[in-house]
Amino acid sequence: MTPNIPILLLPFLGTTLGAGTVFFLKNQLNKNFEKLLLGFASGVMVAASVWSLIMPAIESSEAMGKLAFLPAAVGVALGMAFLFLLDKIIPHLHINTDVPDGPKSQLKKTTMLVLAVTLHNIPEGMAVGVVLAGVIAGNTTMSLAGAIALSVGIAIQNFPEGAIISLPLKSNGESKRKSFLYGMLSGIVEPIAAIITVLLAQFVVPVLPYLLGFAAGAMLFVVVEELIPEASEGEHSNNGTIGFGLGFILMMILDIALG
Repeated sequence: MTPNIPILLLPFLGTTLGAGTVFFLKNQLNKNFEKLLLGFASGVMVAASVWSLIMPAIESSEAMGKLAFLPAAVGVALGMAFLFLLDKIIPHLHINTDVPDGPKSQLKKTTMLVLAVTLHNIPEGMAVGVVLAGVIAGNTTMSLAGAIALSVGIAIQNFPEGAIISLPLKSNGESKRKSFLYGMLSGIVEPIAAIITVLLAQFVVPVLPYLLGFAAGAMLFVVVEELIPEASEGEHSNNGTIGFGLGFILMMILDIALG
């Protein structure tokens, strides 16, 4: 499993590099540019959900004939339900809002902001881990190149997320070092989730199509619940839509070209 560790760490590296922009940029990101980046992240996640997760889940279930869609469909539903549950029981604060979601809490605003990003990093880590687990198990519908493409795609969309976390924290009075640390730590859950999934590969294989769908459903929940609304709020702009298109096309190219 050791050669796969760099693949598992790529998404975290993307978040860390994005958080590092706090040392080079003076202010928050321009709102229009932020919408572009949020749309971009949405596009990457939707494309990754379809090509890297749902399609392999269906292909892995071909023996079920016309019901080959069932494991993927069940997995997507469970993944969305899981994120919905976490959204309700964990206090968190979305970007550009002052009203927290989830149960009432005495947590600091910065902590709840990091928790919001951490929540949707869980399925991204799982997604990479599940695909790698399939590769390790010899599943013919998945390849190491495909796992790399998924990991690179998530790392690219994590870069703006790291910046979107760290820059507002600095603007709100946190030191550059602490802002960077918060931004970086928001992504640490990804390699943890991925490594746990890979370590459990022998248990994952029998239900692999369901887990692929689960990761896809969780990612799609994040896109619809958080990223798209955040990219669309405020004064009307097409930047979020343009970003979505760019992210979707890039992830599609990565998956087809490398997968």
